[in-house]
Amino acid sequence: MASETSAERALGTTGVARVAVGSTESVAANIAWWDADADDYHREHGDFLGVSDFMWCPESVREADARLLGDVDGRDVLEVGCGSAPCARWLADQGARVVGLDLSSGMLRYAAAANTATGTRVPLVRANAERLPFAAGSFDLACSAFGAVPFVADVGAVFREVARVLRPGGTWTFAVTHPMRWIFPDDPGQDGLRVTGSYFDRTPYVEVDADGTPTYVEHHRTLGDYVRALHGAGFDLFDLVEPEWPEGHTQEWGQWSPLRGELFPGTAIFRCRR
Repeated sequence: MASETSAERALGTTGVARVAVGSTESVAANIAWWDADADDYHREHGDFLGVSDFMWCPESVREADARLLGDVDGRDVLEVGCGSAPCARWLADQGARVVGLDLSSGMLRYAAAANTATGTRVPLVRANAERLPFAAGSFDLACSAFGAVPFVADVGAVFREVARVLRPGGTWTFAVTHPMRWIFPDDPGQDGLRVTGSYFDRTPYVEVDADGTPTYVEHHRTLGDYVRALHGAGFDLFDLVEPEWPEGHTQEWGQWSPLRGELFPGTAIFRCRR
């Protein structure tokens, strides 16, 4: 492990285990992790994310430029895994009716504070993305920028729930770490250019405490896994965006760096229609 974070200290994280974990363990671990890490996360990334800005990924793809969601004015939008909800507030500022959903009360605490600071009061809901607390056909669009999808054990359940709450013809657009990144160490430097794992090993990345209880869980799927899960939920995948590293962009974010970004993709953005 790299240098210990305050969340790791608070949760008693002692090491990494590659073990199968289900939904119950994933939910418990990620509630604990994101609640404990919320302060550090916003100290490190708050300036990059902003309080009312839709940044899709560390490659600095902004919705204001990319327009992956199209015209959102007057549309009902659900952000899944909203964190502190800068994307949701940006969408609201463009005329959308937005709801932000997240599993972590720690992250939603930052979202509520930013709502007050900006005056853009996006409704916030604490819930598990595998069981969305909304009626069928409630939204025109759903989106997620690195929220929820990588952290759930049953991604098919998430996709089916998103399909359920979307109206016919609604779109689901989400960004995740590009699946090929899982074959490399989580390192922005030269060590991150060495293949050390199998792309086909779906065993999740799990951090554990001294008793072996998961304190952080992230799940890996191949591109094919995502396509099949989307199709099984009733979605048509009409675009897959793999952002290139922008010229002159020098900011590192975890494993994302100019060195790696010039050689292989770090983000996959799936664009789907119900």
